[in-house]
Amino acid sequence: MATQPERLPQAVVDAGRLWAGGVVTAIVAALVAVVGVLVARGLLDVPVLAPSGEGTLGDASTAEMAGLAFIAALLATALLHLLMVAVVQPLRFFGWIVALLTALAVLVPFLTDAGTDEQVATAAIALAIGVTIGSLLSGVARRSVRGPGLPPPR
Repeated sequence: MATQPERLPQAVVDAGRLWAGGVVTAIVAALVAVVGVLVARGLLDVPVLAPSGEGTLGDASTAEMAGLAFIAALLATALLHLLMVAVVQPLRFFGWIVALLTALAVLVPFLTDAGTDEQVATAAIALAIGVTIGSLLSGVARRSVRGPGLPPPR
């Protein structure tokens, strides 16, 4: 009779810690969007592209940009949670997904017929938001895992 291989205890995701970090990341991402729009409009006097519902050359409101950043961070948290419970090396996959989605968000403004200054300002804000979400959530994920052989999160 063949013996079953011994199962090693597995690490467990602390969902409360992960989602608390995800909500705080969403707040920070929204604030990054607000600061980006204020710098573009207030200091540089450059308009920012709007979401598709506003039309290609529509002017994005600060609240809309912040809301999109907030939602993007929460969706990224949900993706990260799924990856942490379902795949090996979840942070590697998460990093790739966030990097590619950020690259997409940065490239989209350049596919419009808006002015170059508007395209660059919008792309810069998208890059800042993507980097914020990716870096903060990666850190949150590392501190949201408990299990054998792992130090307790601080």
